[in-house]
Amino acid sequence: MTKCFMAKPADVTRQWHVVDADGQVLGRLATRIATVLCGKHKPTFTPHVDTGDFVVVLNAAKVRVTGRKLDQKPYWILSRRPGHIRSKTLREMMATRPDQVIREAVRRMLPHSNLGRHMLRKLKVYKGPDHPHAAQNPQPLAAQ
Repeated sequence: MTKCFMAKPADVTRQWHVVDADGQVLGRLATRIATVLCGKHKPTFTPHVDTGDFVVVLNAAKVRVTGRKLDQKPYWILSRRPGHIRSKTLREMMATRPDQVIREAVRRMLPHSNLGRHMLRKLKVYKGPDHPHAAQNPQPLAAQ
């Protein structure tokens, strides 16, 4: 009888990866990051266990978008009060919070459950080229 392999949370070994977002297309970068956060790049992937790795994204302010998304893509900000919903364009978000743009793109590609929220905690996004995770010895994420 053949048994399927199921990873257990205690058996998962996590690595740290670093990605330079300078000049990369936002959506393509987000799919690569979401794949690593889910653990789908590993042979030990299990859908109901978080087997993914940590990802550090640098130069979030230099990410590239195609088409007319800078002026047409809305981001909705909701304060949970009646009548307090606001919208900002991608251009306004890139000027003020470029790290949130990448985080939102990746969040929408992860599972919409507690497991997805746990995976998103392993994503670290920084505007510039510096990060405080040198002690974890992050390796560059291989191009796919």
